[in-house]
Amino acid sequence: MTPTDFIRKTLNLPAKNIDATLKLLADDCTIPFISRYRKDATGNLDEVQIEEIFKLKKQFEEITKRKESILKSISEQDALTNDLKYKIEQSFDILELEDLYLPFKKKRKTKADAAKEKGLEPLAKAITQQNIKDLEAYASKFLNEQVETEDEALQGARDIIAEWINENTLVRKNLRRLFQRKACISSQVVKDKKTDENAQKFAQYFDWEEALHKIPSHRLLAMLRAQTEGFVKTKIVIDKDEALNLIENALINSNNECSEQISLAIKDSYKRLLEPAIANEVLQEAKEKADQKAIAIFSKNLRQLLLDSPLGEKRILAIDPGFKSGCKVVCLDEKGDLLHNETIYPHAPQNESGMAMKKIRSLVNSFNIDAISIGNGTASRETEFFIKKIAFEKPPQVFVVSEAGASVYSASKIAREEFPNYDVTVRGAISIGRRLSDPLAELVKIDAKSIGVGQYQHDVDQIQLKNELDSTVMKCVNSVGINLNTASKSLLSYVSGIGEKMAENIVKYRAENGAFQERKELKKVPRLGEKAYQQAAAFIRITNGKNALDNSAVHPEAYAILEKIAKDLGLKTENLIGNKEKISSVKAENYVTETVGIIGVQDILKELEKPGLDPRKAAKIFEFDSSVKSIKDLKPGMVLPGIVNNVTAFGCFVDVGIKESGLVHISQLKSGFVSDVNEVVKLHQQVQVKVTEVDEARKRIQLTMIF
Repeated sequence: MTPTDFIRKTLNLPAKNIDATLKLLADDCTIPFISRYRKDATGNLDEVQIEEIFKLKKQFEEITKRKESILKSISEQDALTNDLKYKIEQSFDILELEDLYLPFKKKRKTKADAAKEKGLEPLAKAITQQNIKDLEAYASKFLNEQVETEDEALQGARDIIAEWINENTLVRKNLRRLFQRKACISSQVVKDKKTDENAQKFAQYFDWEEALHKIPSHRLLAMLRAQTEGFVKTKIVIDKDEALNLIENALINSNNECSEQISLAIKDSYKRLLEPAIANEVLQEAKEKADQKAIAIFSKNLRQLLLDSPLGEKRILAIDPGFKSGCKVVCLDEKGDLLHNETIYPHAPQNESGMAMKKIRSLVNSFNIDAISIGNGTASRETEFFIKKIAFEKPPQVFVVSEAGASVYSASKIAREEFPNYDVTVRGAISIGRRLSDPLAELVKIDAKSIGVGQYQHDVDQIQLKNELDSTVMKCVNSVGINLNTASKSLLSYVSGIGEKMAENIVKYRAENGAFQERKELKKVPRLGEKAYQQAAAFIRITNGKNALDNSAVHPEAYAILEKIAKDLGLKTENLIGNKEKISSVKAENYVTETVGIIGVQDILKELEKPGLDPRKAAKIFEFDSSVKSIKDLKPGMVLPGIVNNVTAFGCFVDVGIKESGLVHISQLKSGFVSDVNEVVKLHQQVQVKVTEVDEARKRIQLTMIF
């Protein structure tokens, strides 16, 4: 089987498109580059399809590598028959491969090994043939110094048969299917933990049972976390009689003493070997699916957060709110550079609101502030009310932004490198200001897991989570594009073809040589070769550079096409940009080249109409209900404006302007059945919600969007 054949079993795509994509991936092309600039080669496959091809290619390679390892191991044991070799070579099911390899795996000494050493393997083989008439007499032939009675001989033979049953690929396959269809997962509270205060959040699972193939991802992950923390014990439950009957029907074809011995061996094999192994397998399979679901939700949320509306290059006064320690205030210029910082104390216990008002008004005037960014943590609403009381000469826009991860950034190596002379409180406030200006540019500096927009992120496969989130960040960065002369090292590292080390080299070159004047100057950066330039060039922007096309998403390899189009229209290239009338008159098929096909030319013409257009929407001010300042102000029946601040598999959490977010369960998102929360709401979406329940003691708020 070829990689293309393997991929086509999962993806219903033309072989030629898969082949072309695999060739580009093998040529070290990135997914963003392929999806955007090699559409003609791939048949216009999108980013998601190309990523699926990449993952399946990797899976194929891992299976192939495992097969080679298995074949080598069995061959070294002089046990590789032609039939077994054929079965291994033909299989691309990892579980089937492991089943085939199971008899040859090195393992510690088993009961079966001990029985074989006593010379009982021929007896076991004879019993499995099921045609012995006087079994006791036959067993007596195998008595020796180590086997004193017929019962001992039969017990040893059953031990050997039990191991053979466990290693039977058909038995394992059928039993696995039974578990996958009918197994339930149950949990019971650990006796001395029932009254533990920390266990109460898992009270639902103190006595729980549910079909394993139907359990939602968040519930399985919660149950497994409860077990990890020692509050419950879980097990996989299945009808034992049905499982035993399934094995007996496959192995027993007689009704004599031999069949009785085989039946006993089946019971032993199932209890001691098969049930624990298959139960663990199907639980692991369910856990992997739950991980994938949770990671997919995290990835969607992260994408929405990274592509959140930017305010743009404005002068921003940012406030990290606080009570006793005061509010840290910073002023930033249009590029996000720090102009000024200090602390004000408008709230209790100091209550220096008058002095704080004068200071904020003075800073807004002195630094020509366009907008004020307030972190949404402790004292956020109080600080927002305080700011809105100030009589500004020219009122700036006031925004409340998520400060999730700001503290992580402020203590990071990146923050120390950017602001070595300032403490964590100043760095945190700077981050709050910058994420209003450009959320993407600021949030890429923070470990995605610290942003807090997922569910059970610490319980899922961490390598898979990191790979998926890194991929999400890269896709977001490249879909927007970056300003080469202002981008941080963190932002540059996610540009197609660049990476962390190359980003350092670019920043160092920029510091030593000044701003880049054109894209091709990237080639002067040490260690940045032609391949890296090809992959990165179109995703970077240079404003006011030598070539107007350098501030667009047009790839440099297509500049000659545009120059020809402009010449044919009697225009200069820069005069073609944004000229919709002239662009609409161009026949794309007349400008196809060996490297750029019809789809590529059409994309170029679309880009020319609105060159460098940021796909993100502009930031909008949002107003919470001014009468709600804490959970004490909430009453069932109240209808409030809110912002979705987290999306999970079971619903979404909504910020209604207080410290605690409320839950809108998936059943309360809209009338009718909802299978995917993301079909109804997105992260940072502005919504109207109705309060249905308030538990002040547990700080829990239940909301609905159905009213």
